[in-house]
Amino acid sequence: MVTTTLTLGHSPDSDDAFMFYGLAAGKVGDGALAYEHILKDIQTLNEWAREGRLDTTAISVHAYAYVADKYAILNHGASMGEREYGPMVVARSRASRETLSGATIAVPGLMTSAYLALRLCIGDFTPVVMPFDRIMRAVAAGEADYGLLIHEGQLTHEQQGLHSIVNLGTWWFEQTGLPLPLGVNAIRRALPDAVKRQASAELKASIEYGLAHRTDALAWALRYARGMETHTADTFVGMYVNQRTVDLGDEGRASIRLFLERGAEAGIVPHVSSIDFIA
Repeated sequence: MVTTTLTLGHSPDSDDAFMFYGLAAGKVGDGALAYEHILKDIQTLNEWAREGRLDTTAISVHAYAYVADKYAILNHGASMGEREYGPMVVARSRASRETLSGATIAVPGLMTSAYLALRLCIGDFTPVVMPFDRIMRAVAAGEADYGLLIHEGQLTHEQQGLHSIVNLGTWWFEQTGLPLPLGVNAIRRALPDAVKRQASAELKASIEYGLAHRTDALAWALRYARGMETHTADTFVGMYVNQRTVDLGDEGRASIRLFLERGAEAGIVPHVSSIDFIA
């Protein structure tokens, strides 16, 4: 049997590691496809997607507006913010959401979905891009007045004495009644259809395997948890790897379309005429 190797890009984070545990540990797949796991921060993966560099990759939903000609969205592997959680802006003292308009805010990248959601929420502000895992420390140290947190900082910011100013998952739900689309897995359109279908099936199977073997998958994910305690990592993984990750569903697909439509209407992203989802 001839094995085809696909490059698979994802973030070095506990939720992505959990999601791809089944593949990384050889628990799913028939061997016809192999995967070269390439771990990069989401901003780098977004930039690489614009070049069409990887076969299948995690990207921000925001970034899809720029790569729709090169990639289709897989119907599984998405990270969605729910009504009670999502990216958030934090500060050292309490403040109202209105104070953020026009402020200088540390952000994890200009193509992240968190950045687009914040622009839609508060309008214009001055972004300062820095690595996502440095933002919380920068705010706590007084190097930045406000910081836009993604990943585990949503759970641990209070330990640094920081206060949440706005939770974008809550804001989006209040606006739309839908989950906030953050990240998706995408696959290169140029791949043969049979390869795309098999890769889709195996990536979905990896997510299902992790959920069915949670203890083992969580132990694997803790390698990428940046010192989080096990129960905190378990909570974080549960926020972003769940049944919506197994299947976007009608709500998830509708929210992605609406998110990009509103971004285009606001003049922040180019209009995407149609969005393809591969089951």
